[in-house]
Amino acid sequence: MTLVLGVDSSTQSCKALLVDADTGRVVDEGRASHPDGTEVDPEAWATALDTATAGLLDRAEAVAVAGQQHGMVALDAAGDVVRPALLWNDTRSARAADTLVDELGGVRACAELTGSRYVASFTVTKLRWMRDHEPDNAARTASVLLPHDFLTWHLAGRGSAPLTTDHGEASGTGYYSTRDRRWLPDVARLALGHDVALPRLAGPDERVGVTPGGAVIAPGTGDNQGAALGLGLDVGDVCVSVGTSGVASAVAPTSVHDPTGVVAGFADATGRHLPLVATLNAARVLDLGRRLLGVGWEEFDRLALAAPPGAGGLVLQPYLDGERTPNRPDATGLLHGLTTATSREDLARATVEGLLCSLGDAVRAVVDATGVPARRILLIGGGARSAAVQALAPAVFGTDVTVPAPAEYVALGAARQAAWALRGELPAWEVPGSEPVSAPHDTATVRAYARLRDATADW
Repeated sequence: MTLVLGVDSSTQSCKALLVDADTGRVVDEGRASHPDGTEVDPEAWATALDTATAGLLDRAEAVAVAGQQHGMVALDAAGDVVRPALLWNDTRSARAADTLVDELGGVRACAELTGSRYVASFTVTKLRWMRDHEPDNAARTASVLLPHDFLTWHLAGRGSAPLTTDHGEASGTGYYSTRDRRWLPDVARLALGHDVALPRLAGPDERVGVTPGGAVIAPGTGDNQGAALGLGLDVGDVCVSVGTSGVASAVAPTSVHDPTGVVAGFADATGRHLPLVATLNAARVLDLGRRLLGVGWEEFDRLALAAPPGAGGLVLQPYLDGERTPNRPDATGLLHGLTTATSREDLARATVEGLLCSLGDAVRAVVDATGVPARRILLIGGGARSAAVQALAPAVFGTDVTVPAPAEYVALGAARQAAWALRGELPAWEVPGSEPVSAPHDTATVRAYARLRDATADW
């Protein structure tokens, strides 16, 4: 049996799956936690990687890392970390994002050049923030990596090991052209104030190194790209991930340049493209509703499903800690329609409906940008395990919804890439899941949410 190792280095933890390269069957796994916060010492990720892969890496013939996108890992000329990495969900660079968009000629010009409109999540905005607020750190920065790049380098033994990344990760930096599939070093210089070394762009099935133990190292990729690879997404599929962030993504054959800036026109991990819309608030919206009601997950789902559609007029705008889509970094959550008749069931239902309406906006934006109708929606992530989310999603999204069997799809995607680099052929692994679920489109709830969203656009 040939074994490959796939690693998912997410915001919250590091998960490692040892997988049979022939079948995709998981034979062993490991896990380690990451520190909380929106800035983290990258060495904590390396420690978690070592812990999660202990006893696994030495059994694998190839390994790949899929990691949280956008995080800024700044290294000095000696290869030492300059400052804690700024994560994707750190919104301090929101003003820098607006400034850079203006410097590039506006939203349309920015999207044409890079495939995306800058928001605070993008690495390029964090470089500008560092230039403006920590000039000494900016001056020390000789190279900049993404979180998964740092871990790939760590797996190779650091030192003189080459710095590499893949096109999927690169497309989330803001200094990469999705149309031309190349770095834009002038944009990185514009942001940071001086030239900075960028990792080499590797092909999707390339071998980029070898671990000290002899395992082939694949390029790795971003977490969204890893999930798409793990699910085997094809054109016409839309994946909705309900994790720490909410993401709607779809595979596209050509680059997408949304002039409104809502859709990020990323590349995927196979040589195609993965336009997506990301929200900052997803599964934690459900967690907030559960905590406010003081109930466990099963009771929360029961309450939500006991209420009528529309939750008795109660509407939740779930922008709890600022939002990326729509771009409202200073927003907070809002409950509208409270009356003396509002029930616990209504609150639970409004929480689920608000989350799904927010994600529904993301789905419609991705479908419109690609021009490819959604033949099915796949619902994944921790929040997708909610019975209420599964039951209400088809009505809110307006199309069939399939829930793949619970699995670590980001890590599985990384393992699939590792097998691809090892053997030179992308393996076809089965993805078990539920039968598609249909429901009449709940236009009334969607419209009520849209009215609240639009009414608060200038708040």
